[in-house]
Amino acid sequence: MIRDYRGLEVWNEAMQLVIRVYGASQKFPQHELNGLTGQLRRAVISIPCHIAEGRCRSFNSEFMEYLSLAWGSLAEVETYLSIAARLGYLGQQNEADLITHIELVEGMLMALKTSGRKERPCQPVH
Repeated sequence: MIRDYRGLEVWNEAMQLVIRVYGASQKFPQHELNGLTGQLRRAVISIPCHIAEGRCRSFNSEFMEYLSLAWGSLAEVETYLSIAARLGYLGQQNEADLITHIELVEGMLMALKTSGRKERPCQPVH
């Protein structure tokens, strides 16, 4: 099983963001399950998935590309949260807390992208 990406702090923070967004979106109206709730959840899940997939690619340029995709998904999540707040599905404090977490992950992605480093691709753990 491949586990190398699990040591990345940004992956772990992105996973925490998934849990927090799922918790917040449980309070959205049932009629939004296939709309805003589903879109938000798909977007937030894609963040740690892009980080993991990129980390396990062979070339550093591919890793950087996947970090960019994760960054784009962060912007998508932030937009969905703003929509949810404007529709009254999400309280201002909850929105602010989630945005703070998004900014944390964004800063970590920026730092990782700026460093441009990737020691080696993921290796199977036996």
